[in-house]
Amino acid sequence: MSEDDHGLTARRLLRGASGAMLATSAEGQPFASLVTPAVLPDLTVLLLLSDLSEHTRHLKAEPRCALLVQGAAETANPQTAPRVTITGLAELAPAELKPRWLARHPYAAFYADFGDFHLWRIRPAAALLVAGFARATRLRQADLLPDAAAVAALAAAEGGILGHVNADHADALDAIATGLLGQAPGAWQMTGVDPDGCDLAAGEAVARLDWPAPVADANGVRLALVAATRDARARMS
Repeated sequence: MSEDDHGLTARRLLRGASGAMLATSAEGQPFASLVTPAVLPDLTVLLLLSDLSEHTRHLKAEPRCALLVQGAAETANPQTAPRVTITGLAELAPAELKPRWLARHPYAAFYADFGDFHLWRIRPAAALLVAGFARATRLRQADLLPDAAAVAALAAAEGGILGHVNADHADALDAIATGLLGQAPGAWQMTGVDPDGCDLAAGEAVARLDWPAPVADANGVRLALVAATRDARARMS
């Protein structure tokens, strides 16, 4: 597996995770807690944290932290599960990013605006990918992050992509969600797009579609969606 493949595997794990383990410290004592991440196109991780929580108090005093996410184990042995740990500094994030977090966690809408909740972000500085039992690889930031030009191109095009796909191709999204991703039929909408895939939601249900390979622009998204729709419909026929 090349360094590019390691980086893509790590990003897919991060982007697809609905839960993660956050490691903080207080006066030298490590502490771990469950958090719910959402990942921006540039791989910045968003967390909505309560000021009342232990980990938030830790981060205010010591922003250095780590985040662990994992996929499904290949066998009964939990050590065969792919997982990635990122390290970085936590800081408060602009409130205007909250819709991106809520798109990944729509069930949280009823408490997301409580006064003690604030959005935080972690920009990955490095990572350790364990792709399975005895398959560990350290990743520098440059090996981990997506292509910056692709991130910028898709950020500029995202509004148009979401508007077009959601208005004109709802049937394709439903086919992808049900035929490829194992979801129940519903009013599926695309809520975000990035170089590695796209996020879908129907009510409180969410799903992640990974592109076969990273894309660089809106045309790459179009081609990947066409291929995914064709594959989904073939499986359902």
